[in-house]
Parts: sequence; C-alpha cells; structure tokens
Amino acid sequence: MPRSRKNKQEPFHIKDCALAAIATGQRAQNLKELRYNIQQVEPGSIEHHFWGVLLKPGFDDPEFNNDFASWVRHGLHDKVLAERLGVLNPVDYPDVEELRKELIEVIEERLDSLEHIPWCEPDEQFYFITSQVVVFDTHKIITKPEELVTTVPSLTTSSIFYHFIEARRRTFGNLDDFRSWLYGFGEMYYDLINLLSAIDPFFSSLTDLRKQLSDLFTSYFEEAGR
Repeated sequence: MPRSRKNKQEPFHIKDCALAAIATGQRAQNLKELRYNIQQVEPGSIEHHFWGVLLKPGFDDPEFNNDFASWVRHGLHDKVLAERLGVLNPVDYPDVEELRKELIEVIEERLDSLEHIPWCEPDEQFYFITSQVVVFDTHKIITKPEELVTTVPSLTTSSIFYHFIEARRRTFGNLDDFRSWLYGFGEMYYDLINLLSAIDPFFSSLTDLRKQLSDLFTSYFEEAGR
C-alpha cells in the first residue's frame, strides 16, 4: 500500500516522452555471446530491449514483444528458443535482475540441447542498447479523476508509455501514474485502482493499451454515475 497522502490532491500533469538510444558497445553474433552479454550488460539495457520496443514504429502488430526473441528468430533462425523468450513478461518479475536470471536460464537450457551453436551473419549481429527517457511537459493538467474519460483517448502513445509503463520505475510502490494519483484521493477510487492493477501493459501495443485504459475509465465513471 502506498504511503498515505492528503485528500486534497495535486493536479495530474500530462507529460510526453521519447527514448534516446545509447550504444553500450556490446554485441553478439552467436547464442553463447548473447548469453554472456546478458550476464554482463547494465540493467537498463535489459529493460530497453523489453520495454523500449513498445515505442518502435510498427509495433502495433508485432511478432515478438522483446528484441531478444526477435533476434533469435530472425538472426539465429531458432524458432524454438524465440518462442520461449517471446513469452517472457517482465511484469512477472520483481526486478530486472530476476528477469536477467530467467533469460540466462532459458538460453542455457537451449544451449544444452543443441549440438551446434547457432551464428548469425556478420551484418545481423545483436547490438545491446540502453536508453534514457527524455520527458516533455505538455502543459496540460487534469484536476478531477472524471477528466480521465476525455483525456486518455487523446494522449499520444508515448504519453501512455510514460504514465503507465515508465512510471513504474520512479513511483513509490512501482505504480503507474494513474494509480499513484488516484491514491491521493483516499479510499474513494480504490475499486478503480484495483481495475487498473489488472491491466497487463506488456502484451499489448501502446495503441491497444490506450484503448483499454480509455474503455476502463469510461465504463467506470458511467457506472458510477459521476
């Protein structure tokens, strides 16, 4: 449970963002090199290759939801391992180090079952990237939760990313910004907060996620007669 706040809540400031990609200098051409670099790379790179993909153009209909699975499938042509990596959901792990451990374990299991180490072509190597979030102030605010009904459908997908996904790295209790803000109104919106908690942000495009949030806020406030 997040720390208690005063019932007089501050306005919700709408922000937008972009990811500035930063090369780590680490790369892999075969499965063993991929495993080694996953063991060594900074946590931010693991996060980038799972979450940063959501902001890539054309992600509305992805084959895989993370860069590791995509490269294993198209660079190493290992469909079996790609499918195993593709079902990993970072939401299921308490932190990025636990996610890293699971990645390594899945890859090591695959290596143990192979007679030959798969390699990619030199121009198809996996490049480990990390990123920094660049935040923009839209100068838009909302003061009442009911305003979420009309505000959320008009948000950019990168704004959805910032408030519903990236927020979990910087808020108390690892919450998205919507839940964090609603907690400030006391018990009044606990049922809405619980509904938001049930939305999995990973296996959806940001466009779909925006629609899920929009539909949730609309139905909630219509039923509540607010």
